Amino acid sequence: MEVIIVGAGVGGLTLALELHKAGISTRVYETLPEIKQVGVGVTLLPHCVKVLGELGLVDALAKLAVSTRETVFFNRFGQRIHSEPTGRHAGYEWPQFQAHRADLLKVLLDAFKERIGEDRLHLGWKCTGFKQDGSSVTAEFVSRVTGEDLPPQKADALIACDGLHSIIRKQLHPNEGEPVYSGVNMWRGVTRWKPYLTGESYTRAGWLTPGKTVIYPIRNNIDTEGRTLISWVTEVTTPKYLKRDWNRPGNIDDFIGPFEDWKWDWLDVPAMIRASDMILEFPMIDQDPLPWWTQGRVTLLGDAAHPMVPRGSNGAGQAILDTVALKDALVANKDPLVALKAYESKRLPATANVVLTNRQNPPDAILREVWQRTGDKPFKNIDDVISKAEIMAISDGYKKVAGYDRESLRA
Repeated sequence: MEVIIVGAGVGGLTLALELHKAGISTRVYETLPEIKQVGVGVTLLPHCVKVLGELGLVDALAKLAVSTRETVFFNRFGQRIHSEPTGRHAGYEWPQFQAHRADLLKVLLDAFKERIGEDRLHLGWKCTGFKQDGSSVTAEFVSRVTGEDLPPQKADALIACDGLHSIIRKQLHPNEGEPVYSGVNMWRGVTRWKPYLTGESYTRAGWLTPGKTVIYPIRNNIDTEGRTLISWVTEVTTPKYLKRDWNRPGNIDDFIGPFEDWKWDWLDVPAMIRASDMILEFPMIDQDPLPWWTQGRVTLLGDAAHPMVPRGSNGAGQAILDTVALKDALVANKDPLVALKAYESKRLPATANVVLTNRQNPPDAILREVWQRTGDKPFKNIDDVISKAEIMAISDGYKKVAGYDRESLRA
């Protein structure tokens, strides 16, 4: 069997490695003429680290990423609401990693070149659509550099890993509704800063009015001063937004206001933001779950299948879980039409649940509850505001929806 993968992001490269391990031949086609160091931080929760571990990539990741020790929640006054251990510190077999997206892609790309071969990765090939018949599927391409037609590529199956603006999704669902805007815009960046708290703490603080932030280290000991590279995200309720583009430059004056007085004992948030190497802007947008992903020999994976509001630290993780389900289906079913439908049956409802939960009750909902109950004021004792049991119900409930509670991973 020969499989075409459109897109050399996290989902596409991981899928190629999974299929190669299973003895299934793949070719990957990427629009960009060069895979560059772009983006900011990415979270790898234990369920997807397990997958990467079974591909033999954990040691390589551990050298580049930060193994998270705890997740911590604060209000905007710097008061601690809740903390809990993560990854191996919480009894999981697998760690939780915080990494630069470029470092994760490097690990995947190096493994692809070593195991599958660089000749199987085609850069600068922009997919314009597909055709299929009873025996094969043909992907059509143009050169990203010259715009000229490139030779059509034929295979037994085609997997769309081409992200938020998937051409293949648009062909499958030409009348799909518009993306759903949450009313919140986010700005992201990376800053070289001294370690804070444990030095391995994933931190969420505040709420959407006036503002919320997520802060976590993604590289340790980056210089002789012992600084760490911190990835940060700010979220602010904003009526207008621009078209979603992960690499759109942002303007600090558009969002810094709500965070100017966030100067805590352990971190000066506005100073950290102002020291950022770069700032990117992105609207908190998702799309309603599709009724189906698969048409014959073609299916969707990752952001092309289930774009979700980036809460819950779970977008890349769900794409990685997709790859295992698809590989298992192709191994179990020699007929790709049957295999792709089996994959869809397993992953579409699971990811739809994550998409909808990210809208309403991600782990951040802990911050929302405290914000609502205190009226956005400091508290004397957090136990008078919200009980430990209520907090853990939110946290553990999301783990089950996303598939990284300990019981699911053991199973």
